[in-house]
Amino acid sequence: MPRPPVEAFARKLAQSTTDSVRRATTGASNARVATLDRTFKDPGSARHHAAAIKDYVLDHLGELLQQLEANCTSHGIRVHWAVDSASANEIIVGICRSAAPDGAIVAKAKSMATEEIHLNHHLEAAGFTPVETDLGEFIVQIDHDTPSHIVAPIIHKNRFDIAKSFEREKLGPYTEVPEELAMQARGHLRESFKSATIGVSGVNFAVAETGRLVIVENEGNNRLSTTAPRIHIAVMGIEKVLPREADLPLFLRLIAGSATGQRATTYMHGVLAPRRSDEPDGPDEVHLVLLDNGRSAVLHGDYREILRCIRCGACQNTCPVYRQTSGHAYGHVYSGPIGAVLAPALEGITAMGHLAKSSSLCGACEEVCPVQIPIPRMLLQLRDEAFRAGVARDSAPWSVYAFGATHPSTWRAGLKMLPLAEATPVPHPLKSGWGEFRELPHRRGRHFRAWWADRP
Repeated sequence: MPRPPVEAFARKLAQSTTDSVRRATTGASNARVATLDRTFKDPGSARHHAAAIKDYVLDHLGELLQQLEANCTSHGIRVHWAVDSASANEIIVGICRSAAPDGAIVAKAKSMATEEIHLNHHLEAAGFTPVETDLGEFIVQIDHDTPSHIVAPIIHKNRFDIAKSFEREKLGPYTEVPEELAMQARGHLRESFKSATIGVSGVNFAVAETGRLVIVENEGNNRLSTTAPRIHIAVMGIEKVLPREADLPLFLRLIAGSATGQRATTYMHGVLAPRRSDEPDGPDEVHLVLLDNGRSAVLHGDYREILRCIRCGACQNTCPVYRQTSGHAYGHVYSGPIGAVLAPALEGITAMGHLAKSSSLCGACEEVCPVQIPIPRMLLQLRDEAFRAGVARDSAPWSVYAFGATHPSTWRAGLKMLPLAEATPVPHPLKSGWGEFRELPHRRGRHFRAWWADRP
């Protein structure tokens, strides 16, 4: 039987890539625990409160988005509604065409929403030059690669890979010193900031009460992408809204601690309006693109709780399957436990249902989620849907087990064969698949049936 796509990918993965992913995810997971314990008196209570706020958002999403639009518009932010990726790209390309000449540089800050709609491809097709300004995303772009993690897009690379890429692109002399590599990228990207007419960013949170768009980051590129260009386009999934300003501190601390183990990110950028006439810096126009792209359907379905996600990547960092496979194994923008639920929810069971099998169901993802998303429960339900749809199949050993467990004569024959399978090369279903990396059980004492027959 063919191996599942995620497992097949992992078996071909270079050991150096697996090592890079494991080191980075393990470090982030350890830092998360220590930081949240220092930040909150009761981290569990904080997570429960955050989950309740996100549930309120999902229950009142329509009215909160209308409130957000009204407040943004009152401040001069132009709000656009995009029902899917095609309409989002059409809106963004249209803004670019009205504001910049063909070939103009578009300074892009890190954004999973723009990755989701494949914005770079559409900008290039329209004659523009998108430049990723986040260091990790920039490396992904010049390598013609894709991000493999929500927060750390080049978690699958090491400094030797990056050094070769920078030498190839003539960014500077070959060096394996991280600080020197960062300076080479900075020197190159500064020119993009200086010449860009348009900046594109994501949005971490948008406050309905005030219309404030909030972006968190550690490099400063987001701030330059949103402040230096004349036009700022912010792309946001509709679920990113928060009801009140008072909710913001909790989520800022949770996302920093859960994502990178920091008590606070280096930068927190709040966008409330375009530049005023008396302000020396800032964009003349701010556009907010509210992206649905399947989210409304998810909202009214069985997996609505996945829309609580604040894109911290904590579930990826703790997942044993993700650590072994890296994000590229999942074949989708969103990978790891969050992707195993969100990808099928957005794209459909037929296209992505197989991802529900890419989990050990250990429960670690739910344990670390800052908004308590019940990912294991949803994965079990998705597995059932995928199996019924013929997208995912049980592995051969479990099919054999199911047959044997329902046919007594076959079961008795299997029990007699088990000692032979342990001691000899005789083929046995448990010797492949499930038993490949596990020690098979050893029988101790008499057979239960024999004991039962001889009992007084």
